[in-house]
Amino acid sequence: MRFRSHEKTGRNDPCPCGSGKKYKHCCLPRSVSTLPAPVTPDTPWSRQRDASDHLNAELERTLKREFADSVLDAWMDFNQDDDPVSLSEMPHEASIFSPYLLFEWNPEKTLPRGKAKPQGGVIAQSYLKKAADRLSPLELSILEQAITRPVSFYEIVRVHPGRGAVLRDILTGEETEIEEHAGSEMMRPGDVLYGQLWILPDVATLGRLAPIPIPPDRKVDIIKLRAQLQRKMKGQNRELTAADLTRYSDAIRRVYLDIRDALSKPPKLQNTDGEPFLSHKIHFRIQSAQSTFDALASLAYGVTREELLEEAEWNADGSMLRIEFAWIKKGNKMHASWENTVLGHLKISEKTLLVEVNSVNRAKQIREEIAQRLGSQATHVGTETESPEQMLKRVRQRKALRGAEEKIDQDDLMRDPKVRRQIEAQVQKQVEGWIRTKIPALGGRTPLQAVADPDGREMVEALLEGWERHYEEPHGGSLVRPDINALRRLLNLPVKMESLKK
Repeated sequence: MRFRSHEKTGRNDPCPCGSGKKYKHCCLPRSVSTLPAPVTPDTPWSRQRDASDHLNAELERTLKREFADSVLDAWMDFNQDDDPVSLSEMPHEASIFSPYLLFEWNPEKTLPRGKAKPQGGVIAQSYLKKAADRLSPLELSILEQAITRPVSFYEIVRVHPGRGAVLRDILTGEETEIEEHAGSEMMRPGDVLYGQLWILPDVATLGRLAPIPIPPDRKVDIIKLRAQLQRKMKGQNRELTAADLTRYSDAIRRVYLDIRDALSKPPKLQNTDGEPFLSHKIHFRIQSAQSTFDALASLAYGVTREELLEEAEWNADGSMLRIEFAWIKKGNKMHASWENTVLGHLKISEKTLLVEVNSVNRAKQIREEIAQRLGSQATHVGTETESPEQMLKRVRQRKALRGAEEKIDQDDLMRDPKVRRQIEAQVQKQVEGWIRTKIPALGGRTPLQAVADPDGREMVEALLEGWERHYEEPHGGSLVRPDINALRRLLNLPVKMESLKK
């Protein structure tokens, strides 16, 4: 197609084509190039997209015209919180909140009884009263799906990049093959989506979708929700259905909100006893290095006095100058396979004692031990604490000052086959001890206990998948990647073939 020249027409002048619009909003964009616009294939998926875009635009006009002052109320209802984080601080949440607002939100919401279908929110109802007769059959079908279909959790089973995916509703078990073009490029089997499926006559697709994929290990929370809902259905002697999910939409969304908020917060660092990490440097004034060592040496469980003294430094007259050793206890309450746990470090030097521990509880314990063992021979001088955030900031500043050339090259250490084998064996031993460790996410059961029932088995598999994902990331936190398939074998779970190929 050729376009007539508009060289003398200003950007803000009326368009010469007679449309009544300004030139910049009408023919100017087309005049930049004579290349024909790309043609979108006429398919059920493209028709559905066009119809849903038109429907959303109409509902947004109704929102602005009649309910503009109600968005904050809807945002509070969506978050089930009277004082939620502002939507302006979470703009990405619009992808899941906007459909809730347009199709579902009702300030006087009542639960549907029996088999009654949801009637939609106040915005959708207001729009239907005035425009129902103007909607095409496809738009009416989309509106019905948006109002009546449940918003649920879907595990990605298979992906066909650029075309679509197979999703499994974790709550009902129903599998659906959807068409999804750009979105499927970023999907990954094992991830979980919080969203709504539209099952239209010629295509199934995602009608609404939360902005972030949920990692596999968070599926544990969803399985717990499923167990709760199934118990409710057991009294009625039937299976959980999609219609039930619409009745329990608030409970389902509550789980999504909890997962969303947990994923947005930085992880809480813990020590090997599961206590919040807070570095302590506890300073004491002492009477002598020797008497202090004599009183505290037995804190190093499993290490003889003679072995500790091998690291001591002595004055010329044979008296002790300084010594350092670890505070060690037998076993570990979180890791049953551990023979011992290092709780802290003690540094005795002439008239001073410095104890370093990494939690409030350990700091309290060691002060009680010192008071009991040394009494008036040790005087507490002061304690310095440092949070993980403060520690990270200090380390970064120190690295910036000393330069990258002083960075410890751990790769050099790992190139030694003997050292690497030792480290790999140690890490694998610790990892395999996990199967006998009581896990809060499993209700205090060990993985070995949890796999005995179907829900627990699925939870353990989700945790292993999440663990494996963690080690795939560049920040996985370890130079050694443990063999997670070894845990699957110990737990009698299916081995992942993709892991064997890596």
